[in-house]
Amino acid sequence: MDIDLIFKIAAVGIIVAVLNQLLKRAERDEQAMMTTLAGLVVVLMMVVSKIGELFDTIKNIFGLY
Repeated sequence: MDIDLIFKIAAVGIIVAVLNQLLKRAERDEQAMMTTLAGLVVVLMMVVSKIGELFDTIKNIFGLY
């Protein structure tokens, strides 16, 4: 696994956490929730692409086409 992926996920998590706290302090709970959901979607898209690469690698290893 790439260590860069872990750093990217951690960076997204830190940014989302800071934005979430700032928006909650400003009593913008709806925007805070939307920011959290957007961060979750970004991270899931990164993970899903890596899972797709994993399945492609497994298919190539076992000769499944």
